[in-house]
Amino acid sequence: MRSPPVLLAQNVSGRDTWLHLQYQHIGTSIVRVVLDTSVLVAAARSRNGASFQLLSMLPSRDFEIALTVALYTEWQAVLTRAEHLPPGASADVALGFVRYLATIAHLQDVYFLWRPFLRDPDDDMVLECAVSSGSEYIVTHNMKDFRRVAELNIQAITPGDLLKLLRRKP
Repeated sequence: MRSPPVLLAQNVSGRDTWLHLQYQHIGTSIVRVVLDTSVLVAAARSRNGASFQLLSMLPSRDFEIALTVALYTEWQAVLTRAEHLPPGASADVALGFVRYLATIAHLQDVYFLWRPFLRDPDDDMVLECAVSSGSEYIVTHNMKDFRRVAELNIQAITPGDLLKLLRRKP
């Protein structure tokens, strides 16, 4: 059995290493994205998909994730549920991974709420993170739930589409 993706956070040799890599991005054209919770759940369930591949690239010189307190809280609540834990993984390991993502994310305050804009209030929270952080993309498996984000000059794309976009990036 393969180890669960949440063990990625345990592979870090030290915080200074990650911070050094993150600060090398400054001054480059880096794509900022918001990850919908569905992407994290998919990565936790399978190491074979685009979601896992995307999370395995972090930290990256090509893209960074934006995160708000509200979205962080949702990630914690959802990923620590028993039904979303990979076999043999504990809620503590999942929580550790979410905390790791927070250490490498662009942390964003939200000053204006865009509610109700989408049908689901949890999706509005993802949208608010994207708008506030100036993110170009919302990465999701639930494309139909984010149809209207184009009205705010944000694109909803799948993890596979983001991987393709990053491969084309100069």
